[in-house]
Amino acid sequence: MARRLRFNGTGSGEGSCPAVHEDLDTGEVIVHGPPVTDPDDLARLQHLDEGEVAIVVPRNTLIDFGPRDRDPAPRILNPDQFARLFENFQHSAWHLEIRRRYAVDEATETYAQFVRGEAPSWDLDSHWGRTIRPKTSGGVAVGRVRILDSPPTTGQLYLLAHAEKNAALGEDVRNMWRADAKRVNLPDEDFWIFDSHIVALCLFDDDDNLTGAELITEPAAVNQYNRLRDVAQHYATPYKEFAARLNARE
Repeated sequence: MARRLRFNGTGSGEGSCPAVHEDLDTGEVIVHGPPVTDPDDLARLQHLDEGEVAIVVPRNTLIDFGPRDRDPAPRILNPDQFARLFENFQHSAWHLEIRRRYAVDEATETYAQFVRGEAPSWDLDSHWGRTIRPKTSGGVAVGRVRILDSPPTTGQLYLLAHAEKNAALGEDVRNMWRADAKRVNLPDEDFWIFDSHIVALCLFDDDDNLTGAELITEPAAVNQYNRLRDVAQHYATPYKEFAARLNARE
């Protein structure tokens, strides 16, 4: 059975070698790079068994991309503490939305309007609007990539419509099919990245209510989430184009 490998990164300034991968099931690390071929060098290596190959890996590659265990006692933010992150970020905020429903959406009048087949009456002066619009107006980048199932759930279709409000507040909203997200190895994790150095991994209960977030600040771990953001941004489609394609399919 093929390994489930995650590409952690490469420290190479040119090409793609050397690189570090991690086996998501066993935790084993796979490193590839140029082989050690000089006979004198090979003779000095200890415990190099038959069938093994010595390779050269820059020190910074292992430091930057070698996997690290999370803090055994992760820092959990309650919903109020999590909300303050949106007030305090200075340069960028980005969200990967992977869930099939968010209970908080279903409690809104706009959700009820959408389900009834009406055009939702978006309130740009909501708390979210008053928080985000001044930031984007000042040049701060706020964006998100939303993952949809095929066929989409009602909650996912609502958020596709809700992108109109997000865009009006200055956000960059894009969408991807879940099959495409899996193809490019995006995780089943719902998370925000703030200023490219703080990750908030969203936590939900069995009823899809947000209960808080796990705060991740360890540089190597944050670097991986930044890479996932770049992958998602690259492969996702701007929401208007995605919606047009979806409507054309129906």
